[in-house]
Amino acid sequence: MRQSAASQSIIMQMNPESEGAEPYRSLRTTIEYAAATQGKKVFMVTSAKKGEGKSTVAANLALSIAQTGKNTVLVDANLRNPTQNIIMGTSNHFGLSSYLEGQTDREEDIVKSSTAEQLAIVPAGPQPVNPAELLTKERMDSLLELLKTEYDYVIVDTPSLLSATDPQIIATRADGVIMVVEHRKLSQAHAKQAVKHLSTVNAKLIGVVFNKQKQ
Repeated sequence: MRQSAASQSIIMQMNPESEGAEPYRSLRTTIEYAAATQGKKVFMVTSAKKGEGKSTVAANLALSIAQTGKNTVLVDANLRNPTQNIIMGTSNHFGLSSYLEGQTDREEDIVKSSTAEQLAIVPAGPQPVNPAELLTKERMDSLLELLKTEYDYVIVDTPSLLSATDPQIIATRADGVIMVVEHRKLSQAHAKQAVKHLSTVNAKLIGVVFNKQKQ
């Protein structure tokens, strides 16, 4: 696994029993409840604006679930500005974009994580010229359906809601949406706008994570 400075943000790997890891265990419980009671498997993680820490939350959540022995796959659907390959220390030579463009087979784009035996990663892949159009392709639907049959949980990282239409596209395919909000920084107007974007496509918002809270 290629190490990077960003990997230090994966507290579920560095110090899973710490106080800082507790919010991820709590979020995991919410996800597990939704899965057990409502049959949900695909969970999208997004935010209203850029820089609120959604990708770090998605990575820690996926790792937290995998640490319980559940087969989990983390999909980086942020084709515009991918970060999971940096956070998780994987290659981004192939990934979701190359699969959606028909350049690779699914098996080529799934990377096993060295941080947990039950965690797999689908990097975003090379940046395409038409990310939104790619995500609407039937291959995206097929991929999610296949992942649902092979994994207990599918965690999807997307761009922020107010920066692109991509999250709305993914939200229609997800069983539940988690929105990350930077504590005491996001304006009420932007928060309402982000929620409206989700409601427009009848997305199922199952939780809000307040990130970067001061202790």
